[in-house]
Amino acid sequence: MTSALLTDRYELTMIDAALRDGTASRRCVFELFTRRLPAGRRFGVVAGTGRLLSELADFRFGEPELAWLRTHSVVSERTLEWLSAYSFSGSIAGYREGEVYLPGSPILIVEGTFAEAVVLETLALSILNYDSAVASAAARMVAAADGRPLAEMGSRRTGERSAVAAARAAYIAGFAATSNLEAGRTWGVPTMGTAAHAFTLLHDSEEEAFRAQVDAMGVGTTLLVDSYDISEGIDTAIRVAGTSLGAIRIDSGELGTVVADARAQLDALGATGTRITVTNDLDEYTLAALRAAPVDSYGVGTSVVTGSGSPASGMVYKLVAHQSDTGEWLPVGKQSDGKATVAGRKVPVRTLDHGVAVEETIYVEEPETLPKPGRGLLVDLVLDGVVDPTFLGPDGVAAAREHHAAAIAELPFSAFGLSRGEPVIPTVYI
Repeated sequence: MTSALLTDRYELTMIDAALRDGTASRRCVFELFTRRLPAGRRFGVVAGTGRLLSELADFRFGEPELAWLRTHSVVSERTLEWLSAYSFSGSIAGYREGEVYLPGSPILIVEGTFAEAVVLETLALSILNYDSAVASAAARMVAAADGRPLAEMGSRRTGERSAVAAARAAYIAGFAATSNLEAGRTWGVPTMGTAAHAFTLLHDSEEEAFRAQVDAMGVGTTLLVDSYDISEGIDTAIRVAGTSLGAIRIDSGELGTVVADARAQLDALGATGTRITVTNDLDEYTLAALRAAPVDSYGVGTSVVTGSGSPASGMVYKLVAHQSDTGEWLPVGKQSDGKATVAGRKVPVRTLDHGVAVEETIYVEEPETLPKPGRGLLVDLVLDGVVDPTFLGPDGVAAAREHHAAAIAELPFSAFGLSRGEPVIPTVYI
């Protein structure tokens, strides 16, 4: 399925005008970045890069798309002819998926002709704005969970396509699994899930429901014990499955107290190895509040797929340089009040001190040498229209997850505070 019309009309009308005045073929550099993080956040996490690169391969204007554009008089015949042959032939560099970003970080740098690069704006922003919002929230939740595994369970709280993207992004940021099967099939994210309250209510008694589930899934399953009374549910679960029951799940109540009581009851019944997983509208703040509770794992839904209150990352896609008619590169930037941009191509470096990030150094125009020690943040994603397959599919997701763990490990401890604060390290332009 083509992704060509997953775009805004003005992308095509700009091309139409640029083809008329001869500027469509000017070489340009666009950058995707955010001016600021959501209020109080210390860092963001890049996610969606692999999805964008996959969509780029399908960004083609076939006859159905061209016919629709012609019928609705969106652009001229000349532009329709240009679109019919469209295939991105430029280059894209960017932060690796899973990388930490800060205000001003040039997360994606797209170089090509004006026409072929500007038409990618909406697609790039729609993917990276959402996926990065989910990954950024998920990273905070992983830190708050303090080493306990998290499962993403938010498919019913967002759009059907967004659900798959959210599961992928959360996994990159450190979640252990998802309930979404399409995320498992397409992106290799581990899937999990057993039964909901409906299964218990279907049966004539809680005991019958538990017996049916254990018969189908074995004693290693997770039994949902709060359909009626939690204490009675735990007694019934152990009576049915025995002390080797894999886990119980609790989805209601004052979790700190309920979990402590559940752990004591399980231990008294001899089910000392039975784990406790909790759900019930969790976010990073409730996860942090449960650190002292005997919880073994968590399931998070609404909060993670909505970016924990920040469902978009505030990213923008701006022209920062273009060639003149004589071939000279000219830095350009907005000067609008509150929306000014830094002109010129950027080279970002994460400055480190004994392995700990202390500064985001962004060199405007490529320096001959890097005077500060650090880690270069840009990698080539697309060269002359050819996508690096390293970043695609399930293998790309696994690599992004691994890179995220390394990038997070570089941050100072203050990055993981949940109180409002400034970005964890400053951004300096040189």
